[in-house]
Amino acid sequence: MTTSRIRADHLQSLGHVIVIDDDASVRRSLCTMLERAGYAVSLYDSADAFLSNPKVASPAVILLDMRMPGTTGVGLQSQLKTIARNVPVVFVSGDSRPEEIIAAMKQGAVDFLLKPFTAQAMMDVIQRSMHMSYQALVEADKTLQVSERLKRLTPRELEVCHWMVRGYSNQQIATLEGGASATIKLHRARVMDKMNADTLPELIDMLVGIDFVVPRKSAFANDASRVE
Repeated sequence: MTTSRIRADHLQSLGHVIVIDDDASVRRSLCTMLERAGYAVSLYDSADAFLSNPKVASPAVILLDMRMPGTTGVGLQSQLKTIARNVPVVFVSGDSRPEEIIAAMKQGAVDFLLKPFTAQAMMDVIQRSMHMSYQALVEADKTLQVSERLKRLTPRELEVCHWMVRGYSNQQIATLEGGASATIKLHRARVMDKMNADTLPELIDMLVGIDFVVPRKSAFANDASRVE
């Protein structure tokens, strides 16, 4: 049986907490505590119940029991990489073996709470994990926006952008890629405009960690570019 409840005002909540635990009393107490704190809550009595209808709002945190009938907590965690890749997972358990805890942490669990735990300990972990989820959303939104801006650039502008963020001057780019320095200056201005960047440091910061394909024209250029 699946027990699921989501507050109607979840969009105005502090975030979405998904509780997956086969103990009904634990689900009820966690739901009461979390809703009073301002979180939207969904309840599932097993990992399989969640997998049958995996709805995850954002930002979100998953509170996951280690041992349940059917799919175990660690087993579900491994599947979350495709269902809810960037959602922090916090394990709660009353009896777990060291190898289970190690496996959970290796798979990226944010924390592990042993039952019984205090309300304050739970709220501290949820608050920290929700912040991580929110930051992941911000980064994902940034990546999407930057990727859309990169699509506006012509192949030539992508080449110029590749060298710009590496500190090359107009003359140096002209020497590497061919063409006049004045033409490179024009391409540079178009790159800044299309990327909505006011300064070169802003453009560099925008592209940190972003992969973008650079047309392979110059012997000095790579197929892909990334600013570290």
